[in-house]
Amino acid sequence: MGVKLAERHGRPILVSGPCFALDLGPLNQYTDPMTHETGGTAKFEVTATRRRPKTLDELAGQEFVVSTLKNSLESGTIAHAYLFSGPRGCGKTSAARILARSLNCEKGPTASPCGVCPNCREIGAGSSLDVIEIDGASNTSVNDVRQIKDEVLFPPQTGRYKVYIIDEVHMLSNNAFNALLKTIEEPPPYIVFIFATTELHKVPATIKSRCQQFAFRLIPIETIKGILKDVAQELGIEAEDEALFWIARESTGSLRDAFTLFDQVVSFSSGHIRSALIREKLGLVGLERLNELAEACVEGDAGRCFDLLDGILSSGVAIEQFIIDMASYYRSLLLLKNAITRESLLGYPADRFSPKALEELDSPRLEQALELLLDCYRDIKYSVSPRFEVETVVSKLSWLKNWVPPAELKAAVEEARHALGGGNRDRPLAPREPSPAAELPGKTANPVVSLSQEFLRRVAAREARTGKAGQESGGEEDDDAPVWSRLERSGDLDPQAQRVLRIFRGTVVSTGNGVSGRSGASGGSGAAAANETQGGPGEYQPF
Repeated sequence: MGVKLAERHGRPILVSGPCFALDLGPLNQYTDPMTHETGGTAKFEVTATRRRPKTLDELAGQEFVVSTLKNSLESGTIAHAYLFSGPRGCGKTSAARILARSLNCEKGPTASPCGVCPNCREIGAGSSLDVIEIDGASNTSVNDVRQIKDEVLFPPQTGRYKVYIIDEVHMLSNNAFNALLKTIEEPPPYIVFIFATTELHKVPATIKSRCQQFAFRLIPIETIKGILKDVAQELGIEAEDEALFWIARESTGSLRDAFTLFDQVVSFSSGHIRSALIREKLGLVGLERLNELAEACVEGDAGRCFDLLDGILSSGVAIEQFIIDMASYYRSLLLLKNAITRESLLGYPADRFSPKALEELDSPRLEQALELLLDCYRDIKYSVSPRFEVETVVSKLSWLKNWVPPAELKAAVEEARHALGGGNRDRPLAPREPSPAAELPGKTANPVVSLSQEFLRRVAAREARTGKAGQESGGEEDDDAPVWSRLERSGDLDPQAQRVLRIFRGTVVSTGNGVSGRSGASGGSGAAAANETQGGPGEYQPF
């Protein structure tokens, strides 16, 4: 047994216990796991680590944080505690390391650390004794915090400040937070705490009030795309703009996620990143197939829609991914319908979307399509067969063009009331006596009429009373005579009446107690409207 003071790479190492002569070789030496040959360094480093920012100027998409920290360093107003919050992969831990390097640089405190002094190199390598990084998820107890309270009594060894970086600080227990309060409020002058969290709402207000808070934002898609383009040029890889844009969009504002996905795409791209290859390897639908399916839905060709759906799913696209892509497609159409043409929001250039689908579908029908797809995504988790759910939604989308929005239905009903009420929208329609009907043995029949026929009958009756229908037929006719059918064929109806007929065509209502059924594509909405306003036995109030 013994104690030996060794030296390795210019740094002293204290070794206790039996002293064995063991040469581990250089720390950066690489051993091939297949051939066991030693020599050289590791051949690959993930892009997220290789491209980690080393100065505040390299921190992408966080202009407010960068400018504030720069001003603090240049003016010398260094706080004793910082709280960095924001989504994953946006630079919180990198900013904490950069701040620690700026504070302990031999030329500092400075907003531009040199990166070559011993302190900068040690902090960059993660071997500095004055910068302690703690994982809050695995050091959650109050005993871990007590250890920090004991350590802060000792000043830094080589640097100017002793910096504690606690990542995922929201994972600490309540007792651990309470134990930190006094230390954070009145630490020694050489102590700086930097907390990082993705869930700010879980950090107690007593901790927030003792820290300077910095909210990190999601990085814009254009910024991520530009960074990926620089990385591709650095590696000598050809990349299509559409492919890089897709990677940036899928990262949802996280630069680390973008680098990870970029490395995965590079591994199967053979030096040329193409959007078609990405769709094939990662099981994506693609805009071309989405356009084709949307046009088939607009045309009402359900059979072709099912064939296209089967081809998409057979190519390896997951059902969840298909629903996500379809929902994103109809969302983009809705944005285009409202004059939003930003590529970062649409996901593709505006001219890449189907002009036919954009022209045929208005905003209410696009909102209905989105609602169907979002409901389907929630329902497939509990469905007997997720494919059945998707096929049902595709079938509904194939007759979406004939779907009647509630607002349009209400407007048509008001126009019908106005037309039948003689111009007074406020006057309710007078009920009429039920028409006689034959009774079946043992049953009381409820005579049914088509709502469009009843509307035409009333319009014809009104025209007959004013003399117009009498001039066309040569004499007065009964209200139930086929004059209303001739009136429809002659085209003498005003635009309001024609609109009402188009919506209520085929809707069948009963003069009795309930709705009998429907025989048209859009009759369900009309039947519902008739059912809501129908009176009791012996009354007929279609509107």
